[in-house]
Amino acid sequence: MTSAYFDCRSGISGDMTLGALIDAGADPGILTRCVEALGLAGEVKVEIRHEERGHGGGIRVLLRAQEGRTRNLPELISTVAGAALPERVAARTLDALDRLGRVESALHGQPKEQLHLHELGGADTLIDLTGSFWLLEQLGVARVYASALPGPRPPHTAPATARVLAGSGAVLEPDEREMELVTPTGATFLAVLAKFSRPALRLDRVGWGVGSRDVPGNLLSVWIGAEGAPTDAVAVIEANLDDMAPNLLAALTEDLMLEGALDVSVSAAMMKKGRVGHLLAVIARLEDETRLGEVILARSTTLGVRITGARRRLAGRRMIEVETQFGRVAVKVKELDGRPVDVAPEYEDARRCEGDVNVVMRVAAEIARRELGLL
Repeated sequence: MTSAYFDCRSGISGDMTLGALIDAGADPGILTRCVEALGLAGEVKVEIRHEERGHGGGIRVLLRAQEGRTRNLPELISTVAGAALPERVAARTLDALDRLGRVESALHGQPKEQLHLHELGGADTLIDLTGSFWLLEQLGVARVYASALPGPRPPHTAPATARVLAGSGAVLEPDEREMELVTPTGATFLAVLAKFSRPALRLDRVGWGVGSRDVPGNLLSVWIGAEGAPTDAVAVIEANLDDMAPNLLAALTEDLMLEGALDVSVSAAMMKKGRVGHLLAVIARLEDETRLGEVILARSTTLGVRITGARRRLAGRRMIEVETQFGRVAVKVKELDGRPVDVAPEYEDARRCEGDVNVVMRVAAEIARRELGLL
């Protein structure tokens, strides 16, 4: 599964997005096809060229639209709906226009049907959105991710930009630059598609889109590749215990999970002088290692703990619910490279159903596998 990660440290706009995707290998001829499909051949001209911003460079896309020609929201929607566009490209563009329409309607107190989007109502906005979605489609990108976005103080962040990002999961970082860094069009593109996190990528290609301001670093980068299994750094906290009652040790494992441990295990071990004991091992987030180490020292008989660093490689996971003849059961789905590979019904859900718990879990697993195409 191919994914794209947009590094937006210098912001994002529609033309920067187009440039980054073309620099990453997308067919620039798609922009001409956009113009033709939308019936804008006599209204907008596309120019693509290489430019530099300080020590970096990439592709600059200039859309030269006819002066004074703007469309209200229904006209924009009608133009897209009537165009010969790939189905998903049209759907995403209409989603973007609807988001912009709802935002502008709230800002100006007018019904969406009466809105004139002013600077967003030109042919260049249509090409920015439609072209970006089409270039992604041509690159075979299935998932889009984005970094945190720079958030200058008002008035350098447009009200429409802030509103369209609200509820999208976008992370805004304070930025002291006194200029617009994230445009409404760029924000809407991300709001439609992006998850604001950084994936593990087996990097295939990188592209740079050049912004209109001639200042060093005014670039948007996109990293494209297949997602690998996510990894993260963790701490492993261990302690040898040879003089602790088993019931107290069981209680300690429960306490550690309640305190935020990622995992706790206890294994039998031969200790010094031939005594049989236990090895307690806790996997913890790095920020929790000190606190959980103190929990072990306070609530066990050990005089010390060992802390080492480790990295975890994780399979993807998500939850679904299936309907059985016994009731609804939550099922955990294990994924590799975005594909489901196994399922595990939740035991507590199965227990709440009427019927033998083993039968309920077996039936729930079979239904889940069938729904996911694993049978």
